[in-house]
Amino acid sequence: MTRLAARQHGVVTRAQLRGAGFTNRAIDRRLESGRLHRVHRGVYLAGHVVTPQHAREMSAVLAVAPNAVLSHRSAAWLWQLLPYPARPPSVDVTVWGRNAGRKPGIRIHRANALGPGETRTCQRIPTTTPARTLIDLACQVSARELEQAVAQAQTRGLTSRRHLLALLARHPGRRGTAALRALLNGGSAAVLTRSEAEERFLALVRKAQLPAPDVNVGLAGYEVDFLWREERLIVEVDGFAFHSSRAAFERDRLRDAELQAQGFRIIRVTWRQIVDHPEAMLVRIARTLSGPAR
Repeated sequence: MTRLAARQHGVVTRAQLRGAGFTNRAIDRRLESGRLHRVHRGVYLAGHVVTPQHAREMSAVLAVAPNAVLSHRSAAWLWQLLPYPARPPSVDVTVWGRNAGRKPGIRIHRANALGPGETRTCQRIPTTTPARTLIDLACQVSARELEQAVAQAQTRGLTSRRHLLALLARHPGRRGTAALRALLNGGSAAVLTRSEAEERFLALVRKAQLPAPDVNVGLAGYEVDFLWREERLIVEVDGFAFHSSRAAFERDRLRDAELQAQGFRIIRVTWRQIVDHPEAMLVRIARTLSGPAR
């Protein structure tokens, strides 16, 4: 029992215990003595006082059906695709070929089928692949959250535009797929930012219809927030915790000086400028973009 539970993040099912030779009475005695703890009907946590990290997701999959997989927001959380690592309040599980009913704490999704290449294991949990997860996620999140999830998956090599388009062709009528298809065919790559200040800045640039910058890219041995390569313009966004130390301040100024020596123009914008004076900030950037690069 201990070995089996260790492979499943500390959880086992009654059926698995019976398959290992335990009688119903032996299982009930372990529940009474606290060696097993009920998580869902027929699913138990084995001997842990503190729940292992992924036991919640593993137990939900085991509780639904033998062919169930983690999916939607829960799969996106497990693959670390969402821009913020918030754990969904309910566990999303997809099952096909049967009606699994309702189970507390589990959001059950039914699918006609999950084709080849749409499921795999992540953290030893049966899960939809990153590509299928993005398709499921498309109807649950905002356009920007979806863009960040796609960018995260592509940046980490979990999927590709070609793979996503091929999978979309298999599911042409699914809700939310139009948004994902529009994103993939939009003519520019999905971009990933690292802070709320950067998110707001990028949204303002897009709303003002300024040329699209590269985001969080390497340049001359440094990583810059926003880069207009042809115009040789860099914008650095200073967020809430900007310059937590004198050393950080000096390091950023040295970097600015080295990039300026290579002919790049640098504009630093603050959280207050983004929130309180966005028009003036955008006018400054637009003028710089239209001016001659050195």
